[in-house]
Amino acid sequence: MFTQIAIGSVLLLLSILMAGASFWVMEVVFVRQRVWLARPPHRPKLILVLIVAAIWILAQITAGVWMWAFAMMGLGIFDSLELSVYFSLVAFTTLGFGDILLPEEWRLLGGMAAANGLLNFGLVTAILVEALRQIRTHQINSLLGRHK
Repeated sequence: MFTQIAIGSVLLLLSILMAGASFWVMEVVFVRQRVWLARPPHRPKLILVLIVAAIWILAQITAGVWMWAFAMMGLGIFDSLELSVYFSLVAFTTLGFGDILLPEEWRLLGGMAAANGLLNFGLVTAILVEALRQIRTHQINSLLGRHK
């Protein structure tokens, strides 16, 4: 039990660190484009930011799923990469089909993967909203002649 909790905690922390680093890079990219984003036309640029952020988020979530899948393969829980990825994706998205179950000695990892996915989806939602809010605020301030 303690081994599962330790491994799950490390994977959870790595996933959150990976997400944090990924979003830091995304923020740097958007900050570098701040002047361009503030110039009209605004709406197409907001749509572009939304698309870029959504793809970035998809990549970050996918990386988290793969990390869990490789860990489960490394632990010998699954015989194939496809099963490992499938289970990790179903757990990470908290879909929980239940058609593939972890062996009893590893079942706590399924719950921890689900908790990790839930945490990541909340984190990416908050970051997406904040990125769009900051860009839109900068656009409005630019229109009003206020520069921050």
